[in-house]
Amino acid sequence: MAHRPRRSLLQLLRTWRLQLLALLVALAVLVPLGSRAAPSSPWRVGTDPTFPPFEFRNPQTDSLSGFDIELMQAIGEVAGHPITWVPLPFDGLIPALQARSVDAAISAMTITAERARAIEFSRPYFEAGQAIVVRENGPAFDSLEALKDRRIAVQIGTTGAIEAARVPGARVSSFDSTPLALQELANGNADAVVSDVPAILYAIDQAKLTGLRISGEHLSTEYYGIALPTNAPITAAVNEALTTLITNGRYAELYRHWFAAEPPALPTRAPALEGADSPLAGLDLQLLAGNLLKGAAITLMLTALSFSFGLLGGTALAVLLQAPWRGVHLLCRLYIDFFRGTPMLVQLFLIYFGLPALLQSLEVPFSINRLAAAVTALSLNVAAYLAETLRSGIESIDRGQWEAADALGLSPIARMRFVIAPQALRRVLPPLANEFITLIKDTSLAAVIGFDELFRQGQLMVATTYRAFEIYIAVALVYLLMTTTASLLFKRLEARWRLPA
Repeated sequence: MAHRPRRSLLQLLRTWRLQLLALLVALAVLVPLGSRAAPSSPWRVGTDPTFPPFEFRNPQTDSLSGFDIELMQAIGEVAGHPITWVPLPFDGLIPALQARSVDAAISAMTITAERARAIEFSRPYFEAGQAIVVRENGPAFDSLEALKDRRIAVQIGTTGAIEAARVPGARVSSFDSTPLALQELANGNADAVVSDVPAILYAIDQAKLTGLRISGEHLSTEYYGIALPTNAPITAAVNEALTTLITNGRYAELYRHWFAAEPPALPTRAPALEGADSPLAGLDLQLLAGNLLKGAAITLMLTALSFSFGLLGGTALAVLLQAPWRGVHLLCRLYIDFFRGTPMLVQLFLIYFGLPALLQSLEVPFSINRLAAAVTALSLNVAAYLAETLRSGIESIDRGQWEAADALGLSPIARMRFVIAPQALRRVLPPLANEFITLIKDTSLAAVIGFDELFRQGQLMVATTYRAFEIYIAVALVYLLMTTTASLLFKRLEARWRLPA
């Protein structure tokens, strides 16, 4: 048997060194890949981008901007978590945290004991205070007590709204943002606005609202905090990152950039949290029922008035569309297309905020109260829809009926009144019922101009009790009761008017 040649020691060493080198190269490549941490999960952070300079949408970049936005992004960088923004209305932030739809919320939210019973807060990141804004030629108010029996405009859910609600006899109107509350004041529909000092100064400067001034400033000292769900797993990371930013000077840089001043010293715990350990008060069912009944009454009043005026306007438009006048046809079509083709929300803003602002800019003294504005906008919108419904009903009547009325010598008005309209009304009663039921629900849009109808009453209670599910399900049931009752009444009316077979 032939013997294999024995490898020399030198060859073995060379082979061993090559294998060792290959192993080291593999380790150099694979170890970093294996040890690399998985990408950190993003934090979903809610904010209401209508409160400059803290959070707002930059029209030039179409992205969120503001002190709060940059601060939270810096916190995410330090903690190693990218930020995913979730725009929400301010009064919806706490319910979203309770439902854990977001991981945190930053929106110039004041730390209060009441809120701390429903959610958690980070350490304070901003010191603020309330201020009172009045018209330039209006009376001066240097304290909240001086606003007794006055009309106050506020942003819903804010501490300004809470303080205004405590003023005896005050008539408080709640809006979805501070700029809308300031516009309410500028239009002459409020005596004062109560809100945070930095937001007021920025809004007046950026919106160029002339004729307004701050009457009472720094009426209180309060602190903003980052809101978090109860027992949130990221609370410690948020506090550590915020402390790091305060310590290394990054926080001071952001503060100077947005407010052109040196930041004050911040406590590690807000004084308002003293006493926050007591449990959240239960829902007052009697108060809830009273507020919802009051809101339902206002909703029904808005519906009845708007539908009545809308029916009159729609009837007039439908009749004019039957007239042999081309110019009138064109004007009616322009009206119908405009009000059917634009959102009712935009129409409400145009009538209540836009029209007074336009006329006052032309030095024409004009203001409109919210009842007149809501009824006007709703009626004009309803008239456009009912015009088409009534027109189709009129045109569905057989031409022989028209000719028979002419043969009897009836005038066009008498023909429409006694022959055509009664038959057309029977045919269009179901779509009229649908429009009435839709209008009951559409009155909720009047909340944006500070009208305390049913939906706004629910929002106001959620803003103070933080019991979103129970309150909104109660609001939904009241709406359901009203729409079901209206449907049954129209069905009985339809059965009564039904022609015998």
